[in-house]
Amino acid sequence: MGKRIISQRRGRGTNTYRSPSHRFKGAIRHPSKDSIGTITEILHCAGHSAPLMRVSFVTGDTALVAAPYGTKVGDSVTIGSGSEVTRGNVLPLKDIPEGTLIHNIELRPGDGGKLVRSSGTFAKVVAKTDKVVRVVLPSKKEKKFIPNCRAAIGVIAGSGRTDKPFMKAGTRMFKMRARNKLYPKVCGISMNAVDHPFGSGCSHIKGRPTLAPRSAPPGRKVGKIAPRRTGRKK
Repeated sequence: MGKRIISQRRGRGTNTYRSPSHRFKGAIRHPSKDSIGTITEILHCAGHSAPLMRVSFVTGDTALVAAPYGTKVGDSVTIGSGSEVTRGNVLPLKDIPEGTLIHNIELRPGDGGKLVRSSGTFAKVVAKTDKVVRVVLPSKKEKKFIPNCRAAIGVIAGSGRTDKPFMKAGTRMFKMRARNKLYPKVCGISMNAVDHPFGSGCSHIKGRPTLAPRSAPPGRKVGKIAPRRTGRKK
């Protein structure tokens, strides 16, 4: 009889593996319209690793965005081309000087920001041309962006989040529960058969091959996925 492992069980969409988004403050994204606003609140959201700030604009709209390091309630935030290159402001990449630290970068103009959103992270503009802007991401890799893609200036706050150790398994458990993540994480051999293809059995011996073909179904694609070579190098 077949078994639905965890990765397949998640697709059912019930509350067991659903993130408790009703507890989150909301999604963070760049406002679609150019405007000037004021930071009215700095808040914590369980769904984000970085502190968030609520910005009220002169148009009457409000937005949630990631709070850069050094911002405070009452600071001014400007959205749009021609804005001053100061922390918190949002500009197109073509208007940002080389060497500037940025975050929450758009992959496509107007999508609100997709990259560099974790606490303490930042990217850097390294080169610009008329057709492309090159940015170094936190992974040290360079990526090309369309010049009209927008980004926020500054380093996201909360850089010391990973410095404090959890100390206790219970503390880590509460952190993972806030986003409904599986905890603790163990190797596939230690799981039950319903949780992993390598599960079940009374020994640490895999009962099936660890090589998975590229065409394997999602539940079976574990271990070495379509490796180019196996065995010891001679």
